[in-house]
Amino acid sequence: MKFKELKNISIPDLEKHLKELQAGLMKENAHLATGTTPKSPGQLRATKKTIARIKFLMGGTTKHE
Repeated sequence: MKFKELKNISIPDLEKHLKELQAGLMKENAHLATGTTPKSPGQLRATKKTIARIKFLMGGTTKHE
């Protein structure tokens, strides 16, 4: 997602979206660890960038569970 799009989303929605992205990234990293090739390598990079953008908007503070 673009930074402009993320700025218009409320903090609770950003937190929910962040959790979804992190879960998807964890799943993709598990696939890479087993040796399978990713369906779209560019998608991994885009997911990581979106996670970084959301964390920046949230002030860099996230709940560590």
